[in-house]
Amino acid sequence: MGKQIVVYGLLICIGFVYLYPLLSMVSMSLMNRDDLLDSSVNWLPSTLFLENYRSAAVSMNFWTSLLKGIVIAGLPTLCNVLICMMVGYGFATFNFRGKNIMMGLLIFSYILPSQVTMIPTYVLYNRLGIVGSPLAFVLPAILGNGLNSAIFILIFFQFFKQVPRVLLEAAKIDGAGHFESFVKVGVPSAGPAILTVVLFSFVWYWNESYLTEMYVKGLSANSMWTNLVIQLKNFDTSFTNAMATGDTALNLGESVRMAATALSIIPLMIMYLVLQKQFVESIDRAGITGE
Repeated sequence: MGKQIVVYGLLICIGFVYLYPLLSMVSMSLMNRDDLLDSSVNWLPSTLFLENYRSAAVSMNFWTSLLKGIVIAGLPTLCNVLICMMVGYGFATFNFRGKNIMMGLLIFSYILPSQVTMIPTYVLYNRLGIVGSPLAFVLPAILGNGLNSAIFILIFFQFFKQVPRVLLEAAKIDGAGHFESFVKVGVPSAGPAILTVVLFSFVWYWNESYLTEMYVKGLSANSMWTNLVIQLKNFDTSFTNAMATGDTALNLGESVRMAATALSIIPLMIMYLVLQKQFVESIDRAGITGE
């Protein structure tokens, strides 16, 4: 009994640490200016002031930015899944000369900070003429060098190592080649790993503001490829600059700032709530818990 109390106590404390910022953000985003000025209002607003969300949505051009964000995150995610799955299957299935060296290079490419390669990468993309378009994310993903592709290859590698060899041998006996075995045996059995990679890749591309602003949006202030995260960053910068000038009206509009933040994470929350059960099961089966 005492052990359960300690465990539940720790879980409650950890949950509070993670949920407190989220609950505080949602609570403040629903407050009007009177609630912000009233020291007696801490968590529950006097009224649900949804005007904050409307103002934030208009400022961020929400629906257009949402669709562009889905394109910017979705296309390279699909490429990541397909290419990383093929590479992971090859590492898990075949033995070839230099395999260990290539695995070492793969791990090294993951631990190498992106800041080290940022400038030469930008120069390369600029010469290829793909800066300012989603191709800056899609093309590297097609070549197996997308955002955090190394860890996705390792996920598929770990998963395909668990696939019974007898299935691949049976397919070979039936006359299936390597690619046909991959399509008919490997892909159908890799559902949990695919879901894991889809969710992780989409979230990482969605939340990546700096590289998106540098490669996809480019240096143009009028770039058409501006997703919700960049819009939130621009909104936050404008808000901070306005507060620095002493604009009291904006200083009391902190709730609009929180509403803009909530709008930028709502798509991810909806996706996770819909796929929560499958997500937890896929992580367990994909073997990325460190066990």
